[in-house]
Amino acid sequence: MDFKLRPWNINDVGNLIKYGNNPNITRFMSDGFSTLFTVEKATAFIEFANSGHDKLYRTIEINGEASGGIGVMIQNDIYRKNAELGYWLAEPFWGNGIVSRAIPLIVEEAFQTFDINRIYATPFSTNKASQKVLERTGFKLEACHEKKVFRGGEYIDELVYVLLR
Repeated sequence: MDFKLRPWNINDVGNLIKYGNNPNITRFMSDGFSTLFTVEKATAFIEFANSGHDKLYRTIEINGEASGGIGVMIQNDIYRKNAELGYWLAEPFWGNGIVSRAIPLIVEEAFQTFDINRIYATPFSTNKASQKVLERTGFKLEACHEKKVFRGGEYIDELVYVLLR
């Protein structure tokens, strides 16, 4: 299945609401993402995604639709040589290897754009699919932070996967 990474734009609001409001996706996301998208929240996210010089946020476009998101955000202060990777994909497109092909693209762009040495991702221990895709794309498991996340009324381990320049 073909896809492309491109900047978010205001025309993506409807697809962000359509695909982002899915509990099978939001259960693995932060509370900030997990609250149901409205037109206002989707618009604010797109404006944020395209602001500043400290991040690369892209939509994963499939068949002309914004069907997921992927990005890296530079960290601050003594962590300024680090960037956090995050991603999600609309459920109808799961199992097609899209995220496994999108991660190397955003990683390459991040290393070319920013003066960073390390990109990391922090999937929940319950998100086995995300762990597999990170391992498949060259990330190494660095740490397990036990019961760090409180989500859905329970404590969940947070894993740290790392890729060095």
